[in-house]
Amino acid sequence: MGIAAIADPTPAEQASRVALQGWLAQGYQADMAWMAHPKRQDIRQVMPEARSLIAVALNYYTNHAQSDHPDQGKIARYGWGRDYHRVMTTKLKALSQWLQDQGADIQTRLYVDTGPVQDKFWAQQAGLGWVAKNGNLITRSHGSWVFLGEVLTTVELTADLPHAAHCGTCTRCLEACPTGAIVSPQVVDANRCIAYHTIENRAEQLPEAIASHLNGWVAGCDICQDVCPWNQRFAQPTDVEDFQPYPGNVAPALSELATLTEAEWNQRFPASALRRIKPEMWRRNAKAAIGSKDDTRI
Repeated sequence: MGIAAIADPTPAEQASRVALQGWLAQGYQADMAWMAHPKRQDIRQVMPEARSLIAVALNYYTNHAQSDHPDQGKIARYGWGRDYHRVMTTKLKALSQWLQDQGADIQTRLYVDTGPVQDKFWAQQAGLGWVAKNGNLITRSHGSWVFLGEVLTTVELTADLPHAAHCGTCTRCLEACPTGAIVSPQVVDANRCIAYHTIENRAEQLPEAIASHLNGWVAGCDICQDVCPWNQRFAQPTDVEDFQPYPGNVAPALSELATLTEAEWNQRFPASALRRIKPEMWRRNAKAAIGSKDDTRI
């Protein structure tokens, strides 16, 4: 947990705003129209009364390996267990209530990937870690295997120092991305991203440039995190039981996902962030993975 002050815009905040505007102008958000919400560019529009932002990072790493079997699919680690929105919201509500109990006039507002907040930027400003070249936030304690959330409050709290970046000259994430989605350090083009297409793209068919490079990925993609030296060095199992994998999420059979019914979808993904991927999308992704022409599995 770390704290960032919400005062006049700093040079870092102004630079982040310009970067976001440039990213949007390039169309790198694909169909994610919510990324262009004007409040995302100014935290003061989200909660004008806010004076501080409490940033929280929660470790979700579990010590299980992805399958390399050609008949099994890969699901990004974030979706293996219980929906992180539910888990973190419960924890942040408790923190918010505690803050409000400290004074009658104290107000709070919390977000867990649910509002127009630049989570990673503010997490770095609060000292939790730094925004890496793959666009994820890396912490010294757990690498990038963390969920982010924040509580805005009217209380003026002592701010932590922003975290410095420590990627150095490493470019492993850029080199490992099979579709070239990381077009430059900290700039990810969703139009080329496997995670975007398997989770957000609602089209009947995946683009050939994506489908031919799935390498088994059917829900998200962890390639740029798996190759990161910080993750290889600092990843450690979470103590949050809710993030332990549901049965079948670590190495799902592609043949089962390719014929997934509504009833099976409900049974396989209870209280799961993976419910964002509808049954017809699971079938599409699995069939594309089965028919992939790229035999190099990462």
